[in-house]
Amino acid sequence: MIDAMRYRTTLALLLFLALVVGRFGYAAENDSAATWAGVYAGAFVGSGQADNRLIDPVGFANWGHPGTVTRHEDSGFVGGVLIGRKFNLDGFSVRIELDGTIGGLESETDYLDPVDRDETAASEFQWVSTARVGIEKSIGPATVFATGGLALARIKNSVTDIDFTPDMPARLDSDDSFHDRSTETGWVVGLGIEVPLADTWAIRLEGLHLDFGKNDYRVNHSSNNPCGPGGPREPCLYQVENELDVLRLAITHRLGR
Repeated sequence: MIDAMRYRTTLALLLFLALVVGRFGYAAENDSAATWAGVYAGAFVGSGQADNRLIDPVGFANWGHPGTVTRHEDSGFVGGVLIGRKFNLDGFSVRIELDGTIGGLESETDYLDPVDRDETAASEFQWVSTARVGIEKSIGPATVFATGGLALARIKNSVTDIDFTPDMPARLDSDDSFHDRSTETGWVVGLGIEVPLADTWAIRLEGLHLDFGKNDYRVNHSSNNPCGPGGPREPCLYQVENELDVLRLAITHRLGR
């Protein structure tokens, strides 16, 4: 999946460069197309790379190895819509932008317990939205910009423990499992480049990094096992970190004149 994302990333870059070259003549004669102020809206498609880490602080799953980090990541298609407004203030431009992304980016691993391989950690970004403020600078026919702000996402995190023995069929051990779906807040930063296609249309390529911090979860709910060798018999802590990187190609349309 990572190789597929690199392929799509390279394809998007080549497409964008081709569009830049193809429209350079138009933009050079219409510099005002890159420096206007007002409201715009658009749509985007791209690739998202989900990066999730499960931390076992007490060594409960990876028995006796406290602090073990199990990483699982995957990439996939994302798409969505955006709306924003540009302002010209004392010689430089500012943009405020809202967007919404759908994609269902999911990843999982069964290496939480590397010996028995009977526990699966999984995460899924079901939707993502951001509210960003940015500054931009026109360089010839193009506009480069940097943005940052707040991110909101619906994230599903889980650990599923399956118990089995030679004389007993596999069954879910709910005591050592958790399944959580919640709306999380985080932060986002991004960089991009934009060129005009026509009077009221523009195309851009941008990358975003989103971080939703760390969440705590508990397993061993009944406290029937110690939290690691010689540890206390209590619910044991897992921590999950969720991050997301997005590369997207967007077309925007200026609303009004």
